Amino acid sequence: MIDKLWYLSQMKLFDNVSPEDMEEVNKWAHHAKIRKHTIIQTAEMVRDGLYFVKEGALRLYTVNSEGKQFTVGILGKGSTFGEIDSFSLGTHGVYIETLEDTLLCSIGREQFEKFISTRPHIMKRVMKILSDQLKEKNDMLEKMALGTVKEKLLFLLLNLSEEFGVLEEDGFHRIDLPLTHQEIGNMIGATRESVTSTLNELVKEEIVRTGRKTISIHRERAKEQLFG
Repeated sequence: MIDKLWYLSQMKLFDNVSPEDMEEVNKWAHHAKIRKHTIIQTAEMVRDGLYFVKEGALRLYTVNSEGKQFTVGILGKGSTFGEIDSFSLGTHGVYIETLEDTLLCSIGREQFEKFISTRPHIMKRVMKILSDQLKEKNDMLEKMALGTVKEKLLFLLLNLSEEFGVLEEDGFHRIDLPLTHQEIGNMIGATRESVTSTLNELVKEEIVRTGRKTISIHRERAKEQLFG
């Protein structure tokens, strides 16, 4: 069995952290396995402490007054989220749902704040992660709220390919995360039928390739379509 310390060492936040520091963090870490399509946070909840995705994937989303969902972030293996007194990693006021069976690691607020108080290099990395995730959240929220179905779909697939993409021989990136058209529709606030129709259009344009519960995207062509 792979131990908790190995999992923690794979987290982006702990890149280049000394073995001694990793041992200390490991003493406080708690682990939980959560089934696919479980809502682990609602907009009203605040998850005190830091959480790390060890395996699996999470979707962050908001819900408007009409009940439509808008995805604001996708977190894969190695990603961090949560709230402590000194900063928030962009997850306050959003829903968080598992996209597949997910393994989470958590560290309490007091323990982590004490740990980083004497380790400024880790605090610097926390602030970089915070900045990146807030920018991604704002970009995705804007695109999901204002874009056409085609723009929303391309933007979502690009983000998924960056987090879960596997490069194929012909320049396409296969998204290593099985998703139905209905699940994609839920992510972008669109119907299953409009997702299917738009995917077929993108296949004809040779920007996307589909299979049974698989989607591959050509990033350069997608970016050209989105950003000109």
